[in-house]
Amino acid sequence: MSTPSVAELRAKAQPEMTMERRNGEHWAGLLYMRRLSIYVTWALAKTSISPNQVTGLMMLTGVLAGVVLAVPGLATAIAAALLIQLYLLLDCSDGELARWSGRTSLTGVYLDRVGHYFAEAALLIGLGFRASETLPDWYTVLGFVAALGAILIKAETDLVDVARARSGLLAATEVSATQFQSAKIRLARRAAAALRFHRVIQAVELSLIVVVAAVLDLWFPATRILTVACAIIAGVQLVLHLVSILASRRLA
Repeated sequence: MSTPSVAELRAKAQPEMTMERRNGEHWAGLLYMRRLSIYVTWALAKTSISPNQVTGLMMLTGVLAGVVLAVPGLATAIAAALLIQLYLLLDCSDGELARWSGRTSLTGVYLDRVGHYFAEAALLIGLGFRASETLPDWYTVLGFVAALGAILIKAETDLVDVARARSGLLAATEVSATQFQSAKIRLARRAAAALRFHRVIQAVELSLIVVVAAVLDLWFPATRILTVACAIIAGVQLVLHLVSILASRRLA
């Protein structure tokens, strides 16, 4: 396959249906990363690397960010944040490369989801180790608790499509995720969406917050407070997300 121009690549690799996904596209991707990733994808298109191999690099980068974060210090916090930015970049490029080369596959979708599980869990576990004075202590445990919560929240979402597939139904639409029979549930979901507290335990947001916490650690134990907050948020979000799914039309 000949190397495309950036404009040709963008037309096929970044279609409107992808760029306009409300739930599937991260805000950082829309804000700036898609502007950068297309050039990385253009460079990758000139090599023999496969989309799934790019996804593998994404997974490795996300886990490495968690390992680096486990080491105390401002420098490691910044390094982990930069690794998460690279993780996000590769997360954009793997799909773009797959669409351009026609190598989209169920395996690629599966690996992409597993990569998100691994990265968010690794970062939260790394945060727990980072906050610990001795290993293990309660902060280590809280890091694992937050990681488990983050994984289960993602599993709640993915299991909707599993349940629908086993019932012979198509995957749930984005519209069905926002349709609720109860007005109280609709109001609660809007409030939660406005506060966006659930994003604290997501990889991109958490990596940036950790840098701020590392600076604040000079005056008070901000990283420890963040670790406790992440465990609480993961637990609350796990319950609220399950209620939201059961009250929506996604299982109808």
